[in-house]
Amino acid sequence: MVDIVGRMGWKYISILYEESNYGIKAFEELEDLLATKNICIAIKEKLVKDSGVAGEHAYDSIVAKLLTKPRARGAIIFGSDQEVAGVMRAVRRANATENFSWIGSDGWSARNLVSDGNEVEVEGTLSVQPQANPVRGFEEYFLSLTVENNKRNPWFAEFWEAHFQCHYPNSSRTPYNQNFPGTCTGQETLTKENMAFEGQLQFVSDAVMAFAHALRDMHRDVCHGRHGLCDAMKPTKGTELLRYLRKVEFEGLSGDNFRFDPQGDGPARYNIIHFKQVSQGVFRWVRVGEYWEGELRLNMSEIQFKLGHPQPPESVCSLECELGQAKKYLEGESCCWHCFNCTQYQIRHPTDETQCQLCPQGTVPDQRHTKCEPIPEEYLRADSGWAIGAMAFSATGIVVTALVAGVFLRHHDTPVVRASGRELSYILLLGIFLCYAMTFVLVLKPSDIVCGLQRFGAGFSFTVVYAALLTKTNRISRIFNAGKRTAKRPSFISPRSQLIICSGLTGFQVLINAVWMVVSPPSAVHHYPTRDDNLLVCSSSVNASYMISFSYPIVLIVICTLYAVLTRKIPEAFNESKYIGFTMYTTCVIWLAFVPIYFSTANNIAIRITSMSVTISMSATVTVACLFTPKLYIILVRPERNVRQSMMPVRYSAVRGPRHQSISGPTGVTSSVVGAGNLLGVLPPNHGMESGSHSDAGHSTNAANNHSSTSKQLTTRGTQTLNCVNNAEKHVTINNTTHTMGNGPVSNNSQPNSPTKSADQCKSDLTL
Repeated sequence: MVDIVGRMGWKYISILYEESNYGIKAFEELEDLLATKNICIAIKEKLVKDSGVAGEHAYDSIVAKLLTKPRARGAIIFGSDQEVAGVMRAVRRANATENFSWIGSDGWSARNLVSDGNEVEVEGTLSVQPQANPVRGFEEYFLSLTVENNKRNPWFAEFWEAHFQCHYPNSSRTPYNQNFPGTCTGQETLTKENMAFEGQLQFVSDAVMAFAHALRDMHRDVCHGRHGLCDAMKPTKGTELLRYLRKVEFEGLSGDNFRFDPQGDGPARYNIIHFKQVSQGVFRWVRVGEYWEGELRLNMSEIQFKLGHPQPPESVCSLECELGQAKKYLEGESCCWHCFNCTQYQIRHPTDETQCQLCPQGTVPDQRHTKCEPIPEEYLRADSGWAIGAMAFSATGIVVTALVAGVFLRHHDTPVVRASGRELSYILLLGIFLCYAMTFVLVLKPSDIVCGLQRFGAGFSFTVVYAALLTKTNRISRIFNAGKRTAKRPSFISPRSQLIICSGLTGFQVLINAVWMVVSPPSAVHHYPTRDDNLLVCSSSVNASYMISFSYPIVLIVICTLYAVLTRKIPEAFNESKYIGFTMYTTCVIWLAFVPIYFSTANNIAIRITSMSVTISMSATVTVACLFTPKLYIILVRPERNVRQSMMPVRYSAVRGPRHQSISGPTGVTSSVVGAGNLLGVLPPNHGMESGSHSDAGHSTNAANNHSSTSKQLTTRGTQTLNCVNNAEKHVTINNTTHTMGNGPVSNNSQPNSPTKSADQCKSDLTL
């Protein structure tokens, strides 16, 4: 019966059961089985066993209670035919014929007492009936019986009298036979036409056979083959007999195999019968299925609860919630609920249907809100337009950088390359190349290794560039500041010193990165700025810890910018500081524009990475354009200017001339001193020029800077200086070779050294 309820799809039913051992035991079993199937009981009512005791009002009250749960249209009735007939009459009186569909027990199924007169109320009923097959030979045996040959049955004569409506000779008078009109002749015969056999005879036969087999087996084991009952079976112990009874297995007289199941029940074999209207106004019980040892076989096409309505009625308190909805149970009800929608990022809990579950970060509900699906990873892909544009820009920069490096290597020993500081220039080009190369690292799919390269490379490439620029600007500043105080050459301006300083500045960035990676190892993580995002990024970009990598280069940029401001008024001969200054100003503008773009595009990984790579590449491009373009112009376009004298303006490169003869005031003195300083500035390495430094010469450029209060002393000192310069100009010894100085390029002279004023004496004279 429970399986039939489940097949109908009912989840909310009522139960009426007879107030007897038969009904109460059945209800207890039903209650347990329905609970295992999650089928709820809406109403449960007892039927009084004796229908004569219970008046019609009792049945009316029961039907009224059933109507309080209108959604529980399915009902199981476990009772006998008299009580069920009373219920059906009450249903008709309540005009509730269309409200219920019944599942009946074998106690009232196919009983005319119930259906006669109540066909419309009983219509659609599904009931169970024990399945029994005819006992072979019993029909022939019974039809051959007469009163004379069946003396062993004392009630057979009464059966004969009742069947043939006659009084059998010599039989006792009873209240039942005294009114029979005739006397039985004994010639009456039982036939198939006048006899109807009980369909459940198989169960009687199987019960008798089960006891017979149990007693036989017990006798064999206890009496050891002796005939008759032995002392061990006098009396027969019931518990011992039960043990043998549970183990019997045989083929019954009906041809079916019989055995008890582990619970001690006989084979569960039932026919499923259905009371239906086969045609208008014609009702009949028909077989629509069977239940065979735990398996329900039901022909749904034969079932119709009302004529022309094959679909079973709905018997649920609440309809199942739609996908993505959870249940809120009504107070006091276990099968009644309201449905509510889970929110946008929730699904119904997989094990608790009353709760919604929030999808984890990086997942969103599917369209039906039944499961959480991962959001596809989002990262800058190398084949995207953003990445291709950034890589094209960087590749162009790398090519340009390589060309610049090639030109410098080819003209390695020319004055322009030497004057620009060859070693620092190569370091600068290396840093620029690393800046461009960072784009190709930034567009790779994030992984722990890639994130480590990004974290190290972004700051390191900038550090290499600005460490070299800082070394340059610092050298220029120290030379010219020292020239204001003394003629002594400043310390640490040689190429080796410059490389050591630059390496030290760069090494500090390496140390910062090493400590950072130990404290917080680089890793690729999933970042969820919003519920709909799943960004695959490096961990350092999530919390802006990239600034640790950029903090030190920013300090270098600020210091370089300050030096660029401080050295902006250096004479034209040393105007590389102006280009450095312009580079730093432009770099600051680029990075000030980058910062808001970077932090405002946290949700768009493509724009964020592209903006960073383009910013790095633009900084490198500005450095190439501002610092190397003027030098390339001279080397490639104006090679005639790639000589020593061209490294300084005309007014400083010629010692003789009208400007040096006019020493009547402070201006003339200053010009002479600057000219002398330039003379020293173009001396060979032993005078501090190897690093290419026209900037070495600046140590005495501003030596006589507008000291108008001592103009007379300056005039006298200027005369002495001019004499010194004139003598030094004639015979300057450079690497054991005499050079004659004057307007135009310096030329070698094979004349031997001539006595002249020593360099130290000139330097002393140049000191103001």
